[in-house]
Amino acid sequence: MNDPDPKSNNIDPSAIRGGSFDSALKVNPGVADAPAISPYIQEKRRTLKKKGVMVEELAEGILSGNRTSLSKAITLVESNLEEHNDKAQSILELVLPKVGNSTRIGITGVPGVGKSTFIESFGSILLSKGHRLAVLAIDPSSQRTKGSILGDKTRMEILSKSENAFIRPSPSSGSLGGVARKTRESMYLCEAAGFDTIIIETVGVGQSETQVHSMVDFFLLLMLAGAGDELQGIKRGIMEMADLIAINKADGANEPFATRARAEYESALHLFPAPESKWTPRATTCSGLGGKGIEEVWNLILDYINTTKTNGYFESNRRNQTKLWFEETLREAVLNQFYDKPGKPEAILKAEERLLLGNSTLLKEIKQLLG
Repeated sequence: MNDPDPKSNNIDPSAIRGGSFDSALKVNPGVADAPAISPYIQEKRRTLKKKGVMVEELAEGILSGNRTSLSKAITLVESNLEEHNDKAQSILELVLPKVGNSTRIGITGVPGVGKSTFIESFGSILLSKGHRLAVLAIDPSSQRTKGSILGDKTRMEILSKSENAFIRPSPSSGSLGGVARKTRESMYLCEAAGFDTIIIETVGVGQSETQVHSMVDFFLLLMLAGAGDELQGIKRGIMEMADLIAINKADGANEPFATRARAEYESALHLFPAPESKWTPRATTCSGLGGKGIEEVWNLILDYINTTKTNGYFESNRRNQTKLWFEETLREAVLNQFYDKPGKPEAILKAEERLLLGNSTLLKEIKQLLG
């Protein structure tokens, strides 16, 4: 028997449309396509576009001690995008009344001196005393790839697990002074979040690694015994700024060498002019790994803070640091404004060509560029 033909007059087309006619050829309803972007993400983006809402929420989170809000705000501070910088400045304005209530400590030393291990041991003592500690660790950036390892959290395992400690590794991004360009603003945010002790760890020691001194209350220089530094005195400029020199890794067979180095550094410190703080710089020994002498370092810091607050240097130093920060930021802004002017990059290239060909003088070209 032949199958009925739907086109014949014997079949009602409406029966096919109504489903009463059975056929192997029919289309089942499929699964609806998922949206390209999650509705949750879309709503989140709409919320983030509302600058005021985002700024106020982050500021409130920081003031309540929320570390997630603090991390997000520091990310905005470190960003080079103008939109992010505007939000960061708005957040800083909201939390500014809570800024300044901390002890700011700068720690520097040659690579391999044990800065991270020292900070881990030092920070553990502070936490046991009820302090809240923030560590801003500056990692060197590669001049070739511009990348950084940012591995300080892995070297500070105890602190990274504590609720009363906050560790923020940041790339130096080529910034001079061994300190990231926005370290000071990050420090302000940490203070607003309730951290009463701020440690800024620099990438190493050298002529350009001294900028940290201009943003901290106490400057600690970590040294090694038997590395030759005690003979050449490394960089005189660094030693002159140090409030305390700590010979680290003073344990085991290295302890007598550290003791001898301490005596040599103390003798050297007496040769420098007396600092404005009226504090006599000291030298001590310690072991970040074993914890020996770490509490003595903290007691010396407290002694320094008490001395400088009593004689008025503490507050005057912070005022001078703010003034210096303003001048540095102003110079940076003027420089960026100069390079951003239309036609300036091309004019600079032409000036360089004339100089390389010997057709002009340096001062003449600079005057023309500035004119």
